[in-house]
Amino acid sequence: MPAPDRLLRAGPPAVEAPDLDEVFRVHADRLWSVALRILGDAVEAEDAVQEAFLAALRTPDFRGDATAGTWLHRILVNGCIDRLRATARRRDRARPLDPAVTADPAVTADPAGRLVTRLAVDDALTLLPTEQRVAVVLVDGLGYSVSEVAQIVGTPDGTVKSRCARGRLRLARALGHLREGRP
Repeated sequence: MPAPDRLLRAGPPAVEAPDLDEVFRVHADRLWSVALRILGDAVEAEDAVQEAFLAALRTPDFRGDATAGTWLHRILVNGCIDRLRATARRRDRARPLDPAVTADPAVTADPAGRLVTRLAVDDALTLLPTEQRVAVVLVDGLGYSVSEVAQIVGTPDGTVKSRCARGRLRLARALGHLREGRP
């Protein structure tokens, strides 16, 4: 068991400040990457990571059957989901993809073409329901296994697989114009 995971086994209140620094150093970059991919905004991602660490400190119910990393990821993902739902409530609808965004397959070799494609994918991700977006980002975007994602979000493996499949189908429909090289 990695040292930071052992630090949290007793529960966050028992961890001393220097140990928390180590836990933060070990997990902060990966957590920020997850939050950035889910939320799509660097400032929101930073806030979500900070809130996750604060929640971990306030929550004495660390489950001994999970590693500290998985436990922190679960807190973070739940916080990101809450942020996405709050954002969805504030706006009536997700903005549609900009029809002017195109990416000719011949152009994707250049950085500008890749950027346009990345922006289109990021926009398309905002169209997915929250649960599908989280599953697709964690599995396809960040390379987590289905079982790791299932543990992080607290659902069975099959649920994660179906959310990924449905999310990928919606993404394929939303991004079909990129494959066809048209607006």
